[in-house]
Amino acid sequence: MPAPTATPTPTPTPARTHTRTPARAGAAPRTVRLGVHGSTHLASRLVAAAGHAPGSVEYVPYEVTEPFAPLRAGSMDIMIVKYDPLEPDLAVSEPVGFDGRAVLVGSHHPLAGRASVSVEEVAEYGGFRCPGEFPGHVWDLVVPPRTPLGRPIRRIHAMTTLTAMAELLRSTYAIHLSFQSLDAVVPPDVKVVPVHDLPPSPVAFAWLRGGKPPEHVRRFVADSERAARR
Repeated sequence: MPAPTATPTPTPTPARTHTRTPARAGAAPRTVRLGVHGSTHLASRLVAAAGHAPGSVEYVPYEVTEPFAPLRAGSMDIMIVKYDPLEPDLAVSEPVGFDGRAVLVGSHHPLAGRASVSVEEVAEYGGFRCPGEFPGHVWDLVVPPRTPLGRPIRRIHAMTTLTAMAELLRSTYAIHLSFQSLDAVVPPDVKVVPVHDLPPSPVAFAWLRGGKPPEHVRRFVADSERAARR
């Protein structure tokens, strides 16, 4: 009679160790994708005023010819707007800052060496037409059709990109009524001269009405609004 076969001793199965992945345990905070046009100088000041770290925001550029296209395409969470665009699908925050008014001219221009100018003087020179899909009522605030004294501001040049605008300014006597924050982005041969008799523009954030922004974006907007109220 054959000897009974010994039952093999089961090999213990190693206990499963539940390690957290870096994405859940030590992940960096999510960044706010903030749409900006031209300079990030104004945006970085708003970020600092809100008490957020510079790395907490990613700047996404947009052009004035299609200012809301990147927001509607989902490539940014919020964007900086000057004045209220009154777009039905956009919500707008409280003002989070202000941007002083200025005129952009070539370095050869008669107004280039001035410490500040009046919009009445600016009306001597040709400005830019409303570009692409930019809201017309906002452009009328940026580049008024008339000065406070009733002088027409001739809007005769096509506005496309900052590069094309700079090229026209450096080669002609054209002017562009704009904002002081562009001083940080224009080339050296384009001067940004403050306009002392136009009020500064309110600055706000806009986002799509369709869905609730992520919590980290809502926190950034709320912190910016709170900082502006101080």
